[in-house]
Amino acid sequence: MGVDGGGTKCRARLRDGAGRARGEGVGGPANIWRDPKEAMRSVLDACRQAVKAAGLVETAFARIHAGCGLAGAGQPSAIERFLAEPNPFASLSVETDAYTAWLGAFGGRDGGIVIVGTGSCGLAVVGGAPTYVGGSGAEISDEGSGAAIGRDAVRRALWAHDGRAPMTGLASAVLAQFDGGRERVVDWARAAKPQDYARLAPLVFEHARRGDPIALAVIVGAAAEITRIGERLVELGAPALCIVGGLASSMRPWLPPAFQSRLASPEADALDGAILLARRAAGHYEDATRKRA
Repeated sequence: MGVDGGGTKCRARLRDGAGRARGEGVGGPANIWRDPKEAMRSVLDACRQAVKAAGLVETAFARIHAGCGLAGAGQPSAIERFLAEPNPFASLSVETDAYTAWLGAFGGRDGGIVIVGTGSCGLAVVGGAPTYVGGSGAEISDEGSGAAIGRDAVRRALWAHDGRAPMTGLASAVLAQFDGGRERVVDWARAAKPQDYARLAPLVFEHARRGDPIALAVIVGAAAEITRIGERLVELGAPALCIVGGLASSMRPWLPPAFQSRLASPEADALDGAILLARRAAGHYEDATRKRA
């Protein structure tokens, strides 16, 4: 079983010993640094769906080796807290979502990954040694991410509300989410999580494509941050780059042409990278995830 988990949702995929896809499932947020209990619930929800789709019953979990690429797994303490939660698997291996995305994209060979989703993170693996760039959480990092885009859009919408910036279509649309009231925005922001801000990102991309000046400022700034992450991975020696994640396809057209020319298509996705992680942990080093039914 492979699981790819971010700040908004997680996905699970089950393959058999011959590499045939048997079932998939979807769960909720799976950032283990923020809430390991919630993350385990989300992972198990997604995996139960995958097991059911495969025509199996839950007793099959005892025979399943699971690999998880999860947001927040860059912190060893977060992994410890997550693994302390009860689970039904034969074995459970945990890495960052960037690591399993790299495994899937490059099959274990040297390369660089830039994840653009609710959060953001870069990873270069050169000579087998991983080096992370960014990905230190929404509070102090995750530049160019969905959460950063949403937060910047809310901030600029408040500027427009105050008369410090023009009231554009995007600013009006963002404020409409809160009935146009500044006080409601402030109350919402007090408890808002990264995934709450990230839900605004598609709205920002939509208005940027229309030429909205506030949306353009937000997206061009986010693209510059993603470019900086990728350029650093190249400096570290990554011979090729892939950009992945829920906002990758939306972000790619906004990246500089010279940077886009460096991007390659991943050989497989993060779910199959997580399956490869599980197979390695279980002692099955041959890459059956490349086989297809």
